[in-house]
Amino acid sequence: MKNYMLKYFALAGLISVTACKQETPQKLIEGKTKKEVIAFAPKVTGRILKIYVEEGQTVKAGDTLAMLDVPEVSAKIAQAKGATAAASAQARLAKNGATPDQLKQLKAKQKGLQQQYEYAQKSYSRAQNMYRDSLLSPQNYDETYAKLQGAKAQYEAANAELHDVEMGTRLEKIDMAAGQENQARGALQEANVAYSERYIIATNDMEIETITLNVGELATAGYALFNGYIPNTTYFRFTIPESKIADYQKGMTVNLKSTHGNKEFAGKIVAIRQLTKYADITTAFPDYQPEDAVYEIKVIPSDVAQANNLLVNSSVILK
Repeated sequence: MKNYMLKYFALAGLISVTACKQETPQKLIEGKTKKEVIAFAPKVTGRILKIYVEEGQTVKAGDTLAMLDVPEVSAKIAQAKGATAAASAQARLAKNGATPDQLKQLKAKQKGLQQQYEYAQKSYSRAQNMYRDSLLSPQNYDETYAKLQGAKAQYEAANAELHDVEMGTRLEKIDMAAGQENQARGALQEANVAYSERYIIATNDMEIETITLNVGELATAGYALFNGYIPNTTYFRFTIPESKIADYQKGMTVNLKSTHGNKEFAGKIVAIRQLTKYADITTAFPDYQPEDAVYEIKVIPSDVAQANNLLVNSSVILK
């Protein structure tokens, strides 16, 4: 009787263990819904005057998102306009050369100096005769000679100046003036471009998730003011341990079920990559050993429109 009871309990225990093993459900692979993220930031620093969009709104490429106040750029534009006007006038002056009135002035100056030089020549000739006859002291003779040389130098300088003007401005001066004008115009263009950047324009379609600043706050260049997602870019990420990754291949079609809306749909595995950081793991409580490598598979839904309404980071089950 005792042996019979022992066999009975042993058989009951074996049946119980077998039933438990059969009833243990297979652990589901749970991943997350993702979308491609995008952010828009100003190129110049300024205070926010207006915000034209709201969180949750979908905007199109080319839409104006916000406007900044950039008074420093306005001042630079005024400075650049002044420098451009001055450089343009200088370039025209170099190209056109002297005016008719300036030419008349130079000719009159040259004529006056010519007369002074001729008078100095006559005075020096008389001084030579008087000095030869001992009627003029050496001191006065030297003074007359010095005046002759001075008048000659002034007359030759006037001739050279008049000749230079009549020949026109040197090509080097014209090129230099043109270069300064181009430089000033470039500075003005740069200032105008910076001023146009006071408007933050969407360069891509976007589902706005967050707006990081409010009207009146200072937005620095490069700081992401609008963050969100690119429409129609929904995909799913799953974390798979090394022991199970062989069941999945790139290009394979898999079935999925979302916890948001309880929808079922198909998807295609487009990428498999190894994870090196625990923070990248998307599947809750992945079943893997510490020594196992961990991989991530990326699944694109076959019907993107069907998955567009899924919330980002909502759970999805790989069936």
